[in-house]
Amino acid sequence: MADAPELGFDQILVRLREVVSRLESGELSLEQSLAVYEEGVSLARKGQQLLVTAEKRVEILVSTAGGQPDIVPFEINERDTAR
Repeated sequence: MADAPELGFDQILVRLREVVSRLESGELSLEQSLAVYEEGVSLARKGQQLLVTAEKRVEILVSTAGGQPDIVPFEINERDTAR
């Protein structure tokens, strides 16, 4: 996939699901499978980069009562994972 317009995180997830479906279908040649796999790796890396950027933005937005930045790690609790 060429670096056309920047994809958002949700678009990347949709495209990754399509990539997985195509690979699991078994209908691609070896060369086609490799090209689709490479696209998937590229998309996964871009998605990870977007997540890291979002995490940094959240850290910047969290501050103490005195207005000084206070880095607070994002933690997932059991209630959040039960969705």
